[in-house]
Amino acid sequence: MLLPLAAPPPVPVGAPAVPAAADPLPDLDAATIPQLARRMDAGSLTSVELTRAYLRRIDTVDRGVRSVLAVDPEALRQAAESDRRRARGQARGLMDGIPVLLKDNIDTRSGGTAGSRALRVPPRDDAELVRRLREAGAVVLGKTNMSEWGNFRSPWSTSGWSGVGGQTNNPYVLDRNPCGSSSGSGAAVAASLAQVAVGTETDGSIVSPAGQSGVVGFKPTLGRVSGDGIVPISTHQDTAGPMARHVVDAAILMSVLEGGGADYAAALTPDALRGARVGVWRRAGFSAETDRVVESAVDVLRRNGATVVEVELSHLDRIDAAERSALVTEFKHDLEAYLRTRPGVPQTLTELIAFNEADPVELSRFGQELFHEAEKAPPITDPTYREQRRTATDLARRSIDEVLAAHRLDVVMAPTNSPAWRTDYTGDPFGLSSAKPAAVAGYPNATVPAGFAGPLPIGVSFMAGHGADARVLRFAAAFERAAPVRRAPAYLPTLPGVTGCGS
Repeated sequence: MLLPLAAPPPVPVGAPAVPAAADPLPDLDAATIPQLARRMDAGSLTSVELTRAYLRRIDTVDRGVRSVLAVDPEALRQAAESDRRRARGQARGLMDGIPVLLKDNIDTRSGGTAGSRALRVPPRDDAELVRRLREAGAVVLGKTNMSEWGNFRSPWSTSGWSGVGGQTNNPYVLDRNPCGSSSGSGAAVAASLAQVAVGTETDGSIVSPAGQSGVVGFKPTLGRVSGDGIVPISTHQDTAGPMARHVVDAAILMSVLEGGGADYAAALTPDALRGARVGVWRRAGFSAETDRVVESAVDVLRRNGATVVEVELSHLDRIDAAERSALVTEFKHDLEAYLRTRPGVPQTLTELIAFNEADPVELSRFGQELFHEAEKAPPITDPTYREQRRTATDLARRSIDEVLAAHRLDVVMAPTNSPAWRTDYTGDPFGLSSAKPAAVAGYPNATVPAGFAGPLPIGVSFMAGHGADARVLRFAAAFERAAPVRRAPAYLPTLPGVTGCGS
């Protein structure tokens, strides 16, 4: 079982016992996976030292952020095994010995709750992506909090809150919201509580919290990462993906998550912007601060040799209406199919609704209106549902494909988010988001830090067509290199003002 944070795991027998003041550690916020791997290969750093440093930060820094649900008691043992492999010259690649956190809708043998107290009986086995991480030698450090059920229990849910973990806070300003259902993964990476984390997205829940927490988030093409062992909303849109402080780390993690010999880091080139044609979808008028950051990002593109074309993506209202109705049907079907793999937990939406009504915590912040709606949803054989799904997916793909083709574009850039709002449990305010077309289309989308509104981060997203994952990451990395604006959070307690999110 996962250990509560009040009980840090013991150091395994034979692991080096280095006092905190003597740890030969890099700057965790700035270090990349390739840099850490080189140090471990040279013998100036061990995975045990690195893992212990992250566990210390979880024990101290996360008291204010509250992004990590629990740590894995086997983390230091995994790190010691990695060190022994490296000493024998048998390191398994760049991820060997690298600590990673997992969103808690991803099954591990020690747990996987999707934030719900109804799923506290652990799964039988690891999710497929966890098996791939273990095979690559990664240190599974623990689980991150998330918006319960992926923000799909109520239209009035608050991002970052779950019955299991309470409220995760934005590490830049603690009374501001971390956004999206991968809120804990984004906040934990921003606070340097792990080198990388895995999030999941149905509609914005990787890129939105990454933007709000000032980190890199990558939503891959649908199907690139196995969904086996992940609590679903919809298999037509759900995907796991990496969250990191650096694009190169996201690319390395993505290669492991996908498997099959993928090497996204090899495709990163520093001059990707030179000679490129970039469509800019400004989403102007939602936020003056975001408009300013987008204008600055456009200047970066032009200074680095890109041709900028102003574009608008179409069909958004029709996509939104069709998607919402389709998701309600898919949620019931896909969730109940998943629950049948979890003995000892409720097996139907009806049973989950009854559990929540009887539980003293689950309905304390918001209701379960979407659960009631999904309980009555038609089956996936229903013609009306099938038309809704076809409409949503086809129009979302057209919205991107037609713009790319009409202007001969390599990618489209858009603002990821407006500044984070104050968490107040009246529902998430609807602000700026550009996630929907790529999310509903199943197309790749990467967000990278681009600027700030005061202390609050704002990101820009790069998206393209089906299978263009390497291209999207390449443009994100080139932008990051040209505009290295990210800075570590200051954990400010509060700020005046309020603002908007994604789902």
